[in-house]
Amino acid sequence: MKRDLKFEAVYKHPIEKVWRAITDPKAIEQWLMPNNFEPRVGHKFEFTSKPQPGWDGHTYCEVLECEPPRRLVYTWKGGPIDTLLTIELTPVPEGTRLTLLHTGFKGVKALMVAMVMGSGWKGIVAKQIPAVLDRMDGPGVTQ
Repeated sequence: MKRDLKFEAVYKHPIEKVWRAITDPKAIEQWLMPNNFEPRVGHKFEFTSKPQPGWDGHTYCEVLECEPPRRLVYTWKGGPIDTLLTIELTPVPEGTRLTLLHTGFKGVKALMVAMVMGSGWKGIVAKQIPAVLDRMDGPGVTQ
């Protein structure tokens, strides 16, 4: 048994600004979790959050691909999952299309996690990332 998650949204912002929102650790913290992310291939980093049943609150990641400002791929390991997250950005007349793929959910426990994470990613892509984009000012993120 295997499941993959896919979400898309178009943001009214230029691709460079959306790239900053998905690669700046302070911006990522606002739409996802505290982290020590760096946008460079080979960088190992962690997301941290409140522990949940079956998850110690740590997600271990490694950047596999980083092609500014269009493609970011990293591993996503924590609890019962060992998966891959891919974010692709494409310029469109309305701004930037973001496509988020979270792939590799295998096994019963991972499928259950995928159901929960699917709901979370849906809200992040539809509401949280655009809210961060709307608050961004210049090269950083305003609070």
